Amino acid sequence: MIPPRIRRRRATDLDGCVAALAEVHRVDRYPLNWPADPHRWLREPHPARAWVAVDADGAVVGHVAVHRVPDPAGGPPGRPTAEVARLFVVPKARGLALGSALLDRARRWADKRATDLVLELAAGGAAAAAVYERAGWRCVGTSTAPWAAPDGSPVSLRHYTLRHRAPGSDVAPASTARRRASRPAASRSSGGSSTSSS
Repeated sequence: MIPPRIRRRRATDLDGCVAALAEVHRVDRYPLNWPADPHRWLREPHPARAWVAVDADGAVVGHVAVHRVPDPAGGPPGRPTAEVARLFVVPKARGLALGSALLDRARRWADKRATDLVLELAAGGAAAAAVYERAGWRCVGTSTAPWAAPDGSPVSLRHYTLRHRAPGSDVAPASTARRRASRPAASRSSGGSSTSSS
């Protein structure tokens, strides 16, 4: 089997992205609330960059985007920050480390721009949390979402952050470094598992 490849998202990919998202929503309930216009939901807010994973037939099997986070109005400028969003992998492509590979693509983009990354994860996303934490993300707090679940109940969010690595730095989280050291070089991949949560 030819592994999926990751490339920048094109405008012509949006129909395939929506089809993949519909499959993820059916299986995982991500996004928790199906958007009224899923094409627009994937395009907005206008991403600084978006990538897709495509299989050998050219079908979209994964997606991630990064959105720049503006400095607070009237406040001092902060560290450049972008939000990882719209991360999902279709069920048939899981187990190939695509979620981790898509996160890594976002991280490399951020590192080149000396930009920190943040993301939000709805409560109950244990598999997604494990992927993030294995990749070095740190949970920095929780909050209640400004939107509700389909049944009207409040949604708890976990907030994660990942500081950018200086150019030339190849420092991996200790757990990742230990895992990599225990595997033969030929079997190394981007590691982790896929997730439909972002």
